[in-house]
Amino acid sequence: MFNAFKNLLNNQFSFLKETSVLVAVSGGLDSMVLTHLCKNAGLNFALAHCNFKLRSDESDGDEDFIKVYAENHNLDVFTTHFETDLVAKKTKKSIQMAARQLRYEWFESLQNQHGFEYVLTAHHADDNLETFLINLSRGTGLDGLTGIPEINGSVVRPLLEFSRDEILDFATHEHIKWREDDSNQNTKYLRNKLRHSVIPLLKELNPSFMDRFESTQAHLKDTKSLLEDYMLEVEDRVIESIQEDQIIYNIDKIQSLNNSKAYLFQLLKTYNFTDWKEISSLMNAQSGKQIVSSSHRLLKNRSQLILSQLNQTETTSISIDASQSLVSIPNKAFDLKMEVVTSIGPKEQDVVYLDFKSLKFPLTLRNWTPGDYFCPSGMHGKKKLSKYFKDEKFSLIEKENTLIIYSGDAVVWVIGRRTDQRFIAIETSPKILKISILQNANS
Repeated sequence: MFNAFKNLLNNQFSFLKETSVLVAVSGGLDSMVLTHLCKNAGLNFALAHCNFKLRSDESDGDEDFIKVYAENHNLDVFTTHFETDLVAKKTKKSIQMAARQLRYEWFESLQNQHGFEYVLTAHHADDNLETFLINLSRGTGLDGLTGIPEINGSVVRPLLEFSRDEILDFATHEHIKWREDDSNQNTKYLRNKLRHSVIPLLKELNPSFMDRFESTQAHLKDTKSLLEDYMLEVEDRVIESIQEDQIIYNIDKIQSLNNSKAYLFQLLKTYNFTDWKEISSLMNAQSGKQIVSSSHRLLKNRSQLILSQLNQTETTSISIDASQSLVSIPNKAFDLKMEVVTSIGPKEQDVVYLDFKSLKFPLTLRNWTPGDYFCPSGMHGKKKLSKYFKDEKFSLIEKENTLIIYSGDAVVWVIGRRTDQRFIAIETSPKILKISILQNANS
């Protein structure tokens, strides 16, 4: 097994030999074998152990075991404690999911603090099979059947090609010590039921089952790769624009595809949506209808679907003094430059020239509110902002993100769009305030 591991390092994971890495170690069979292999291969690594406080004295025993091992083998070790039960209850997650989140967040903090480029975990072929069967039993798409990735960002799993039996044989032959976790025998967990009941039966029925499974997953990964390449072409056809805060899809072009529901799934699957029937019906829904996931919003806007992140819009309220030269706007891709000038320059959408004496300072920059109205430049009479937005075909997201400058309660400028006639400077204005939009470095 060691020779096979060295070949993997040379052929697939050679980058691990050129940097310092963190090895996630529980004290169990798999992670102790990974530690042994990394040590014998000469990798530059430190150990990281999480004590989840789930097994009382046994959890503390695991931690002590790792510390003694690290001291005996002259290895740096990082340890931490988590009140996993409390975190799971507070976040309304399962123990397993809470532990996973805590673990990887801590690994990331260690990487940032100490410069570890990669984190190695000891997932192996049987873990991959268990994950496949769990996803299959719950209903899944192609992503759920292609298994655990060998490399996922900075997380590397170099043992995925080895089975649990191979790892156990190697540990026995090399006299590697490890700790047994009694909770792994508890078949109330689905993964343990599969591990102790289902998978042994599959291997008994077909001695070559693991080889056949690995071959099947390889074919599924190839299919997934082809699909991803094709979806890049589809995205070029159906996406109208990609902006900093949203993606706009053309509904007509999506509906022209055979099985548009399947394409919608591929286009939106990474944005945490779950009700694909509802999303499919959104294309034929009334304009303004929206669906939200835990992280994103999908809005029907005439012949478009507009995808945006939740919490993109935050209430803005900024006071602007007469003496200010720059107004910084948090979470926006622009700022405002303020200057007093003696003449009116060329007409531009990103610049307004205001009669200084007609303004009541401090001005206020904020989001619009229902009932606000203004006197649009070039028109006679008043118009509610809501009616202006409708006439200009603003989407819901555009309305939420539009900022207004007010003098008292009166609209002065719908920023970047339209000025109120009452405040526009003329050549004979004794004092002129020029306000310009400055795109900042984040735009």
